Amino acid sequence: MTNLKAKIRKGKVSEPGIIPAVLYGPGIENVSLEIDKKVIEKMYKEVGETLIDLDVEGKTYNVLVHETQVDPLTLELIHVDFYQPNLEEKTEADVHLEIVGIPPAVKFGGTMISNMRQVTVSALPKDLPNKIEVDVSGLSEIGDYIAIKDLKVGDGVEVVFDDPEEIVIQIVEPEDVDKELSEPIKEIDKEVEKVETKEEEVEEKE
Repeated sequence: MTNLKAKIRKGKVSEPGIIPAVLYGPGIENVSLEIDKKVIEKMYKEVGETLIDLDVEGKTYNVLVHETQVDPLTLELIHVDFYQPNLEEKTEADVHLEIVGIPPAVKFGGTMISNMRQVTVSALPKDLPNKIEVDVSGLSEIGDYIAIKDLKVGDGVEVVFDDPEEIVIQIVEPEDVDKELSEPIKEIDKEVEKVETKEEEVEEKE
């Protein structure tokens, strides 16, 4: 299990490279923390929302990165919420989808489209995966796809979904991609035509 160190925060964070954080969960009081920004960023990219050991000045907590806040202008991480869950109860987390393999259909002119980058899963904290691999090597024809129900997850892990048939990845004809990309442009053209027509009507009345 990944180990991360943090210090108890007393007042505002003023040291460069250090950001504020908070620890909370059932059975513990909220604890204000400070943590190295580069360390938490690197760790979060590697393990995502999986269980980690948080060392707070010698005391260890089993926690999840529950929420992160970023600066809207710089997109840099500015705050982290650590949540200590009940280890005996299932919890939900967003898990990154990692595409592996090359779909044979691409070699014959097909285009692969990914409709989602992550899914929500439910599992005991210790069973939460840091990623779900999506093997696309079986997509051999135009029209082939992988739906949420086809995702392979570990024992004790369930994907949370509204529609099991929702498509995660699909192979389409190149012109289908062009059509999808052109739809927003067509809508804009229609709006421009409406505006121009209204302006002409106003000029005629004048």
